[in-house]
Amino acid sequence: MGSIKGLEWTFDTVASIYEKLRPGYSDELYKMLFNYISISQSSNVVEVGIGGGQATLPILKTGCNLTAVEYGEQFSKICKEKFKEYPNFAVITDKFENTKLEDETYDLIYSASAFHWVPEEIGYPKVFAMLKKGGAFARFANHPYRDKDNPVLSAEIDKVYEAYYCKYYNKKQESPKEYTEEEAQNRAMIAEKYGFTDIRYALFYRKRVFTAKEYIMLLGTYSDHIAIEETIRNEFFTKIEEAILKHGGSINIYDTIDLQLARK
Repeated sequence: MGSIKGLEWTFDTVASIYEKLRPGYSDELYKMLFNYISISQSSNVVEVGIGGGQATLPILKTGCNLTAVEYGEQFSKICKEKFKEYPNFAVITDKFENTKLEDETYDLIYSASAFHWVPEEIGYPKVFAMLKKGGAFARFANHPYRDKDNPVLSAEIDKVYEAYYCKYYNKKQESPKEYTEEEAQNRAMIAEKYGFTDIRYALFYRKRVFTAKEYIMLLGTYSDHIAIEETIRNEFFTKIEEAILKHGGSINIYDTIDLQLARK
């Protein structure tokens, strides 16, 4: 699903649903991350945009000192409660670009499905300055692709999007596309412009299955969907739910998860 700049606030309005329905990340991803940078109790780590904490626990379990920077007040509250048993965990409620954090202090800074909200020309230099020499920046995200096993359902959902989403935003209908390795590589190489070295990337895959009702709830956690006027959004979601129910009652989502790593 697309993201529209200026809609960062929308996620916090559905924080509890987001925390339940947005997926975590694969064990293979964390294995690659920890092979790239060793994290222990003596490490200082920052997570940019913790959201519902989907990417946090594997990092916290290393015993590191983890500071999360989160723009949403509700997300901050949820994560403070969720990780309250970890004394090494803290949350700063603010935008990353506005947060005062010390330079040359952190071993790892990472962001899961959130760094695209930070202006590139601000975010990368700030991360670089905050990292210790040899420290790592990890950027990863989940890119869902709608049911490629059921083209009839997918085509019907496309028609619903054209009638509601595209009309609301006055946008031309574009068919969904799977996230590619070329896109992952291009995203990884952004870091090179800002002085990072030892740049690597990898892709990981999985399949998720949703009932019609679950899928509608998931759509309700996407910023550009949340921002649609409520009456239109409700009708839009109802039509999608009806399409799924008409074509078997469930929908498959194929996720491509990309990981980019870079070193100071």
